[in-house]
Amino acid sequence: MTPHTLIGDWRTWLVASNLSKNTIRLRCYQLRRFAEEHPDLLAVTTADLVAWLGRPGWDQETRRSQRSALRGFYQWAHAAGLVDADPSGTLPRIKQSGKRRAPAPQWAVEAGLKAEDDRVPLMVLLGYRQGLRAGEIAQVNTETDLIEDLNGWSLVVHGKGGKDRIMPLHPEVAAAILARPRGWLFPGQTDGHLSSGHVTVLVSRALPGKWTAHPLRHRFGTDAWARTHNLLGVMELLGHATPETTARYVHQDSDVLRQIVEAAAA
Repeated sequence: MTPHTLIGDWRTWLVASNLSKNTIRLRCYQLRRFAEEHPDLLAVTTADLVAWLGRPGWDQETRRSQRSALRGFYQWAHAAGLVDADPSGTLPRIKQSGKRRAPAPQWAVEAGLKAEDDRVPLMVLLGYRQGLRAGEIAQVNTETDLIEDLNGWSLVVHGKGGKDRIMPLHPEVAAAILARPRGWLFPGQTDGHLSSGHVTVLVSRALPGKWTAHPLRHRFGTDAWARTHNLLGVMELLGHATPETTARYVHQDSDVLRQIVEAAAA
């Protein structure tokens, strides 16, 4: 079977498993990249997979994501009887990075809010005021996702793994959303809306230096924690499954840490 056929069949299985569109798109892209160097996907060995995951230049999270794609594909292939043994079964586990990424600084946020493309300031707002991922920003639809109650507006956020959550909207963000035409907030060619990758590119181009879209989400997590100290609330708003993941989004200022040390000695 050709890689195109195999990946197409696996994609159908992923859709039937109710994975999110962004996850399916990413996993199929990762496997297509792998198939460029290993066109006979059903003859791949564990050594081939290890060599692929050991490629230089990838960070820890990229390796984890690539491993997930390979594990998912070969588990499916084995269950479907396409291979006698699962070559991914003994792949080494890759620990989740414990490194905290720095949140986007306010001056970078301000630069993004002044972008000439009138879509980008709202994307930036959704990132740093609401903590949305690029894929979540891309999928906002004002026809179906806005909820109004006595306390204001909320948004149904379509998160990772097909998990939806309801997020109260900051008044500034709600006003900016309501000012745009109804329907997809950011229309595009991916099922009617922009892709998550396109959102990432647009925002990253508008932010200065090394800053990209995702640190805006860390900015929200850091600010929300600093002003409330409600880790479980921040976890729910960010759509995380565990407090440990949320803790990685919280950047502790060095001055705050110094105050804690001094308070402990008082």
